[in-house]
Amino acid sequence: MFRRRSLKITKNLDFSRILRNFLILENLNFFHRLYAEGRRLRGRRQEGKFVIITFIFIIVFGKWVEQIPMAALVAVMIMVSISTFNWGSITNIRKVPKNETAVMITTVLITVLTHNLAIGVLIGVAMSAIFFSRKIANLIHVDSYLKEQEKERIYSVNGQVFFVSVDSFLSSFDFREKLERVIVDLTHAHLWDHSAVDAVDKVVLRYRKRGVEVELIGLNEASATLLERLATHDQPDALDKMGNH
Repeated sequence: MFRRRSLKITKNLDFSRILRNFLILENLNFFHRLYAEGRRLRGRRQEGKFVIITFIFIIVFGKWVEQIPMAALVAVMIMVSISTFNWGSITNIRKVPKNETAVMITTVLITVLTHNLAIGVLIGVAMSAIFFSRKIANLIHVDSYLKEQEKERIYSVNGQVFFVSVDSFLSSFDFREKLERVIVDLTHAHLWDHSAVDAVDKVVLRYRKRGVEVELIGLNEASATLLERLATHDQPDALDKMGNH
């Protein structure tokens, strides 16, 4: 009787299931220790070491990592997100700039709707770039003063000239003013792209079309190289092309 009962108990036990559960518990414990160690590390070098160690564990011990079910991984990631999230940012959301709040909310919504974190992050990065470019565009200033005896005006440009700020740059020049000479001082400015070069071409050609001499001074090396490669205002038929447009 004793042998029969022991055989029945043995048959009812699923050793593969026990082993699988044991591996899940051990792996979850490993990730918990790994995460705690990562939180303990400070500094860029130590964080780099932590990333390398994590990479090695995933590559070398990948077979054991594969034993973890998706539900267990989701639970681990939920706990990690809860512990790493800065809950104070919710209470301080009114103090945070509106642009940053818009980027954060949009990224979360896109990620939830598409179920794809990469899409949410890409859209968030794109929005951040747009807001940043708009912010820089408002930092361009053009000051000018007139030499009445010589009928000469000097424009001093300060800021970054690129595709977002070219409208502000062009609106700073008075092309109807009766002058003999115009000097555009770009000592404190930088030309970034083809739109900036095109804006400089428009300024020079519009003045030359009215018979005003134009001189560009103070270009840094990068801006001068870009202007030399892309500018058209020094070409012989530049005024004719401008008239056709």
